Amino acid sequence: MTNATSFSRRSLLGFGAAAMAVSAAPRVWAQAAAPAAPAGPFSLPKRAYDANALEPNIDATTMDIHYSRHHAAYVAGLNAVAKDHGVVASTPLQKLLGDIGSVPEAARTAIRNAGGGHANHTMFWEVMGPNAGGAPTGDVAAAITKDLGGFDKFKADFEAVGLRVFGSGWVFVTVGADGKLALLSKPNQDSPLMEKHMVLLGNDVWEHAYYLKYQNRRADYLKSWWNVVNWAKVNERYAAAKAGKLTV
Repeated sequence: MTNATSFSRRSLLGFGAAAMAVSAAPRVWAQAAAPAAPAGPFSLPKRAYDANALEPNIDATTMDIHYSRHHAAYVAGLNAVAKDHGVVASTPLQKLLGDIGSVPEAARTAIRNAGGGHANHTMFWEVMGPNAGGAPTGDVAAAITKDLGGFDKFKADFEAVGLRVFGSGWVFVTVGADGKLALLSKPNQDSPLMEKHMVLLGNDVWEHAYYLKYQNRRADYLKSWWNVVNWAKVNERYAAAKAGKLTV
């Protein structure tokens, strides 16, 4: 009995010490290796700011993983299909997505997923920036008031649409051929370009966009995101859309 009791106490002490060591150790998030630098007609766009520039609203680790791993993987996938289909390599991305029914059937799923992911993320990095946020100005502010009921209503509606996305997807503001703004969501990496809508701005509500910082609190992420929206860039995109020159 004494030996058993002694063993039990030693085991518990040992387990307690091990548990303390684990809890004291720094947490390391497991990460997949970054994809090889994509080679082909499509390339990862250069961000205009560093990974830590959007702190505290979007953390540097999330930005780095999101850009250099997730987005890079979409570019690599798009270049992989371009090797086997010359029309993919020679056609601008917005045209591939805008007329996806004409894309070779064997390449269609890759264009929808990898091509949509590349287009969506290229827009995403562009409409954000440091020292941004606040209220929109200029033509975009006027359009939001006219078409979406004003900035406060627009923000509430945008967040509600983002919360309703089941699983992974996006919430977008699109521009019609008449210049009118509209709100819509898309699943996965589907792009509004597939339905002939130009994209003014959008927010990524895949978990990889926010989970390290916000965990399951997507609502908090959606509210915080307004602090990094670059309205000057959004105005540039709106002007390009009205001129028929906005691509992705």
